Amino acid sequence: MESKYKIGQRVIATPVKNQTLSIRDSGIERYTGQSGIVTDYYWVRPNAGQVFFIYTVEMEEGKERIVLYEDELRAD
Repeated sequence: MESKYKIGQRVIATPVKNQTLSIRDSGIERYTGQSGIVTDYYWVRPNAGQVFFIYTVEMEEGKERIVLYEDELRAD
């Protein structure tokens, strides 16, 4: 399975819709709608047949690096 986003690609942080808040969502709200650049990505396979991608994104504002799940991003 290939990652949806590549290193160097511009993305926008977008929280998952219709999902209750959890620890996973902590701190994401302040980045909502901000764009950044993918600097790295990783995959995890919790179960056979399941693969999840997580991305390190350097946000434009403040140059902070944050980690987001693939479903929390969209292409810029």
